Amino acid sequence: MNQENSIEVTNVTKSFKVYLDKGSTLKEKVLFRNRRKYERREVLKGISFTVKKGTGIGLIGQNGCGKSTTLKLLTKIMYPDSGKIEMLGRVSSLIELGAGFHPDMSGRENIYINASIFGLSRAEINQKLESIIEFSELGDHIDNPIRTYSSGMYMRLAFSVAIHVDADILLIDEILAVGDVAFQNKCFERLKEIKRNGTTIVIVSHSLNQIEEICEESIWIKEGLIQMKGEPKEVHKMYLEYMQNK
Repeated sequence: MNQENSIEVTNVTKSFKVYLDKGSTLKEKVLFRNRRKYERREVLKGISFTVKKGTGIGLIGQNGCGKSTTLKLLTKIMYPDSGKIEMLGRVSSLIELGAGFHPDMSGRENIYINASIFGLSRAEINQKLESIIEFSELGDHIDNPIRTYSSGMYMRLAFSVAIHVDADILLIDEILAVGDVAFQNKCFERLKEIKRNGTTIVIVSHSLNQIEEICEESIWIKEGLIQMKGEPKEVHKMYLEYMQNK
């Protein structure tokens, strides 16, 4: 792997099973419950790209194009059918809201759980705890079970933990669309600060303006293939023209 890069993705493919003949009535579902007919749906059809250390890259495209699957492969939530993914350094991610949290435990307890998943020791978490809580703006709610949290409160806690991991690579999937505008702006400003300090950022977002502000490159994924990659404004111009002419 080239030591100038944080991420190298080479000819990666990914498909999923789509089961058939599920039955539409209760009788059919009982009679055909043992059927295992399925077809494979190709989500990624051989994508390749690299991300240099300390840079930002945005993944764009229509729903179902494969951009979120790409991010999940980078986090190792799932693995490719073929191809190779190489990454250098500690990885932090904000992929699925509430992932890695225990609903019956308090926000404070979940900080320890979630941060340990990202590789922090208890001593490191103790050192960062008050800063995590302060950034989240959860106040006294930090000691309530997180099953009582709104989606916006979830996002506050998840983001606060993720940005305190001191990661080399930060992966984000649309999570900034949750919560109030003021906190979203606060999060985005922190992302820019983190990137200035050398963290590599990969972001999936429908907000093209955000990508243009934080990323050096955009990748447009269309039907599981890279349609175009390059300077964000140029890629976005072509993407928007395509969407308008559909």
